[in-house]
Amino acid sequence: MRRFILKCPRAAAPVVVAWVFLFSGCATVIAPMTSRVTEGLTSAVLDHNDPETVRQGAPAYLLMIDAMIEGDPDNTGLLIAGAQLYSSYTSGFVSDGERASRLAERGKSYGWRGLCEVEPATCGSWQLPFEEFQHIIDGVQAKHVPALFAAGVSWATWVQVNRADWLAVADKARVEAIMLRVTVLDENYRSGAAYTYLGVLNSIIPAALGGKPEQGRKDFERAIELAQGNDLMTKVLLAKEYARMVFDQELHDRLLREVIEADPNVPGLVLLNTMAQEQARILLAESDDYFAE
Repeated sequence: MRRFILKCPRAAAPVVVAWVFLFSGCATVIAPMTSRVTEGLTSAVLDHNDPETVRQGAPAYLLMIDAMIEGDPDNTGLLIAGAQLYSSYTSGFVSDGERASRLAERGKSYGWRGLCEVEPATCGSWQLPFEEFQHIIDGVQAKHVPALFAAGVSWATWVQVNRADWLAVADKARVEAIMLRVTVLDENYRSGAAYTYLGVLNSIIPAALGGKPEQGRKDFERAIELAQGNDLMTKVLLAKEYARMVFDQELHDRLLREVIEADPNVPGLVLLNTMAQEQARILLAESDDYFAE
C-alpha cells in the first residue's frame, strides 16, 4: 500500500497543475496597456523552449501583479491574472513545500476575490455548508466563466500543494463543483482545461479510500480530445496521477513515450510542451523502480 500514501512530489518532479496558465494570465493585465512590446513578450514566453529562463524571470511578474492589485484592489482582471500567475508559478516551479503553500494561498485569495467581484452572491460562500456553496456556484452565469475558472485553478493548486493534509484535500469537492460548472457553461474554455483539473482532483485519492480514479481517467481523456492532443502535459498528468495510482505501467510508459516522441513546437504551447517532455523523461526513467514497489 505504500504507493497510495498521499505525499508531495519530490523536487526532481515538481507538481504541474496550473501548467497552461503560466503566462496566459498576463493577457488580462497586458490587454489594457495595448503595448506591442508586452504582447510580444507574452507570446515569446509561451513559445520559449527553456523553462529555466522562464522560471528565473517569473517572480518579476508576481511582484508586478501584486503592485497593480495593491493600487486597484477591486479590478477583476488583475485579480484573475494574479490568481492564475501565482498558481501557475507555484505548481510549475516551486518544490519547497512551505514556500509553495504560502504562494498557493495568495493565489487562492486572489481567485476568491476575483469571483466575488463579478458575482457578489459567491462572496464568503467558501465557508458555507457544501450544499449551499454548490447551489451558489450552480447559479454563476456563462459570462463569468473566466473568474469562475481562475478561482477553481487557484483553489485546485492550493489543494494539490497541501495534498498531505486531509483537511485541505476535503476542499476538493468544492473545487470539483466549480470545474464541473465551467464544463456545463463552456466545456471548450481554454481547450477543455477544466477537465484536466477534474482529472487531477479525481485521482488524488485511490478508489479504496473513496476516490474516483476511473472518472479521473475519463476527464483527462476528454481534455486531450478537446485540445486535439496539442498539449502534452495532460498526457503526463494522466500517466502520473492516474496510471501510477492504479498501478498500470503499460499505460504509464506508453503515454510518456508518446509525449517524448511528439513535436513540442505548437504555437502558444512550446513552453508547456517542453516542460511536459522534461517531466516525461524523469517519470519514465523512474518507471521500473516505481512499479516494482
